[in-house]
Amino acid sequence: MGPEALQFFIMSVTAAGFGIAIAAVGCGIAQGMGLKAAVEGIARNPESSGKVTVAMLIGLAMIESLAIYTLVIGLILIYANPAGETVTKLISGCPQRL
Repeated sequence: MGPEALQFFIMSVTAAGFGIAIAAVGCGIAQGMGLKAAVEGIARNPESSGKVTVAMLIGLAMIESLAIYTLVIGLILIYANPAGETVTKLISGCPQRL
């Protein structure tokens, strides 16, 4: 079961890394677009800056929560691995029973 566990762990780490990268790019683009729209709205109508700012901050928090959810799922993939003990033994190089 040793090499299969290590391969599963490597795939889990790779999937978590790609997931975080995609989430970071997507959330960065979405936050930039939201901030751009809010600034344009305030520039066109300065009296509405309070309402626009509140709506923008709530929207940015919702967008950022998507990246945090991806981070949590990535950490679960890495650390809640069913073969975690076997992988730890393989990585540390212990010649004990697997």
